[in-house]
Amino acid sequence: MGRAYQNRKESMAKTSDQKAKVYSKYGREIYVCAKSGGVDPNGNLALRSLMDRAKKDQVPAHVIEKALDKAKGGGGEDFDTARYEGFGPGNTMVIVDCLSDNPNRTFGDVRTCFNKVKSKIGTQGSVSHMFDHSAIFVFAAEDEDSVMEALLEADVDVTDIEYEEGKATVFTPNTEYGHARQAILDAFDGVEFDVDEIQFIPQMTTQISGEDVEQFERFLDLLNDLDDVQNVYHNAEY
Repeated sequence: MGRAYQNRKESMAKTSDQKAKVYSKYGREIYVCAKSGGVDPNGNLALRSLMDRAKKDQVPAHVIEKALDKAKGGGGEDFDTARYEGFGPGNTMVIVDCLSDNPNRTFGDVRTCFNKVKSKIGTQGSVSHMFDHSAIFVFAAEDEDSVMEALLEADVDVTDIEYEEGKATVFTPNTEYGHARQAILDAFDGVEFDVDEIQFIPQMTTQISGEDVEQFERFLDLLNDLDDVQNVYHNAEY
């Protein structure tokens, strides 16, 4: 599981070098999260985690504040989440998460990305059953046993724990996100998360090579250029 997660992080890094796009995506996500769950990060755990992640990705404070101020206003854009699934180059499996104020336009834009690389967008559930929807936490720890013990004591449903070079990586079902995060914070004084996210992790990867790699990277570039696209998950390995 960890290897597949790392593959995704590396492939995302190749297409996430446009800072303005990154700021825009965070701004939109913070706005939606604050509008739905409240602008106080102490009372909105998802917002607090999102703001921490934005700061780690060096999103300027004024971008975060602007999104929060917009959410306080109550009006503004009405964004909804949209998720699209399909098969990318080399028969890879792809999930595209979006925030959109016009789902028809967003669907058309995402479908065009698939079409441009001779791939096919699928129906809901066509590939997501081959991914685990997981909460992931990475943080410094002394050993794996102490982490497992703390989570079991808190009655957290743990999927997997990996330990390497002083870092623990904890995987839980996405529904356990808040419970697991709080258990880690309670058990380890002053803990700081290197990763604190909910993601789709592929249960198996698809090896691609040659022209498929070029097409797949073009596909990722096309998707990440869309303002409505927030995250792209896939099972490609290359």
